[in-house]
Amino acid sequence: MEVIRTERLLLRAWRDDDAATFHALNQDPRVFEFLPGPMSMEQVERFMQVHNAMQRETGIGYLALEVADSGELAGFVGLKRHPDGLPIAPCTDIGWRLGAAHWGKGYATEAAAACLRHGFEALDLDEIVSFTVPDNLRSRHVMERLGMQRDPGGDFKHPALAPGHRLAQHVLYRLTREADI
Repeated sequence: MEVIRTERLLLRAWRDDDAATFHALNQDPRVFEFLPGPMSMEQVERFMQVHNAMQRETGIGYLALEVADSGELAGFVGLKRHPDGLPIAPCTDIGWRLGAAHWGKGYATEAAAACLRHGFEALDLDEIVSFTVPDNLRSRHVMERLGMQRDPGGDFKHPALAPGHRLAQHVLYRLTREADI
């Protein structure tokens, strides 16, 4: 798989030795505040396998995010296709999850901008979306810094969560190829 590099970051396939670090960052309540809960080691390993397979097969998947200078795993950033299962499908979303120690350094924005360019230029996508719960202001600010536009008409209740679940409601952001990244 071709690696995406930025000035400070490396986006790459998942390696077996990433599992322990990725598991640890997913145990932090600050990290899973807007997620259904922490990930077990089995879920982490499956996540890594699924995204590596998607990347090999389609060129799209959530990539391990490594800080280039230190080699430290910071989390993930990448694209994911949703052919069905969401009210906004079919679509390709951009997503990220970083360990709290890596927040506030601009890593999510830097890596996501590189993934957006890759999606539009190399993968010839016409649109990339992103979504999160309304209270996840950190992620929403990243979306806005990337030039993504809020689409209130596209907001939805996530079908994987019970209708009354505190995280069911999601806000939708969109970016088209024509927009300036």
